[in-house]
Amino acid sequence: MTNGLPRILYTKPSIGALEVAYAGDAAAHGWGDRCYEYIQRFEAGFAAHLGVSHAIATSSCTGAMHMGLYALDIGTGDEVILADTNWVATVSPIVHLGATPVFVDVLSDSWCLDPEAVEAAITPRTKAIIATHLYGNLCDMDRLLEIGRRHGVPVIEDAAEAIGSELSGRQAGSMGLFSTFSFHGTKTVTTGEGGLFATSDPALYERVLTLSNHGRARGQTKQFWPDEIGFKYKMSNIQAAIGCAQIERIAELTARKQAILAAYRRRLSHVDAISLNPEPRNGINGAWMPTAVFAADSGVTREMMQAAFKTANIDARVFFYPLSSLDMFESRTENHNAYDIPGRAINLPSFHDMTDAEIDRVADVLLALAAAQAAPAPLRAAIA
Repeated sequence: MTNGLPRILYTKPSIGALEVAYAGDAAAHGWGDRCYEYIQRFEAGFAAHLGVSHAIATSSCTGAMHMGLYALDIGTGDEVILADTNWVATVSPIVHLGATPVFVDVLSDSWCLDPEAVEAAITPRTKAIIATHLYGNLCDMDRLLEIGRRHGVPVIEDAAEAIGSELSGRQAGSMGLFSTFSFHGTKTVTTGEGGLFATSDPALYERVLTLSNHGRARGQTKQFWPDEIGFKYKMSNIQAAIGCAQIERIAELTARKQAILAAYRRRLSHVDAISLNPEPRNGINGAWMPTAVFAADSGVTREMMQAAFKTANIDARVFFYPLSSLDMFESRTENHNAYDIPGRAINLPSFHDMTDAEIDRVADVLLALAAAQAAPAPLRAAIA
């Protein structure tokens, strides 16, 4: 408790009786002939939700991306284009494969890949474009797919944060050559830890399926005979059991996320200095992580927001730093939006059971900051 107020967490999963029942059944009976039962059920359920042909449950989104890029024979000398605004999990598989990440800027409104910057970055060495749907916001997939077709470069969807997001009736993760998802405990749908590889390309599916099982092809008749060196990124049956329950609740889980973002919009819409996750013109924002961005001329900084939320006993996450600002990469300060936005942005709490009173408390912190900065200079000094 701080100032008599209970702490508001920025995220926590919604786990109910159904998840507990399925996990208990998997723990008690999911062995021997039933050791893949929940995994296969989860894969089929999630593929159906996306509207794709194939899904492979994995231990992480990072592992799914690693196998997918490997299956495309991406390696030393190749380039992969991705947004500079990103979590390191998206770039680490590129580096592990010996390829070169090419960081490009993001759009100022969606915080996702700038298609013009993507096209300008394409070279004869470009082997893939990774479109990260940030915080539930959607990349301009129509433009990116058209660019990819024109240059013969596959577009991959990093949909780790985009469960529930839709574009023209298409689910995020159903549009690229393949997509990857995260089911970390912070995500809208969770298995605790875990991820998923999804595609409608049958040949790519078979390749990744083989890789995911230590290189053992599905049609191989010899027992314990790998056809190549593969990976071990499998999800456990117990994790998948929790996922099966979450899939049955996916409409409820995504609707609640969207309702929380809508509530923030209602409380903050009259403040011109604050922008929130945009709703696409022809789609739906899955609203995984509501994010407030203050206008550049507002004077409100990330550090001011962190301090204010700490005082109010509220958890808040910083906006992703540019990947190219990390010590292991060469700086790309020409990516103006990727470098500018994080210094005046913050991720807001949005867990499933969040109350209206808690949403009000969060919004009040932002409103107070906006009001303080809008006040005349002497009054601002007095408030400080």
